[in-house]
Amino acid sequence: MKEILIVFVAIFLAELGDKTQLATLAFASKYGWAKAFLGSIVALALVNLLGALIGDKLGAALPTELIQKLSGAVFVIVGILMLFGKF
Repeated sequence: MKEILIVFVAIFLAELGDKTQLATLAFASKYGWAKAFLGSIVALALVNLLGALIGDKLGAALPTELIQKLSGAVFVIVGILMLFGKF
């Protein structure tokens, strides 16, 4: 249960105010809160399922430390590209 709470808090904080939330806000203004909520829940669930499945396979094939370093490097590279308007 502790691990689930850690993941929940990390994802909840990471997702606050991101472009997905803003898109959901825009869709809710057009289609109503219930349809926007349901659509966003299904989309996020499928995206996160895909991430969890890939993460599980990567975790079995590669050391966790390597995965963390690669993830961090990709995050930094994407941030730099966004900073310069290339992403």
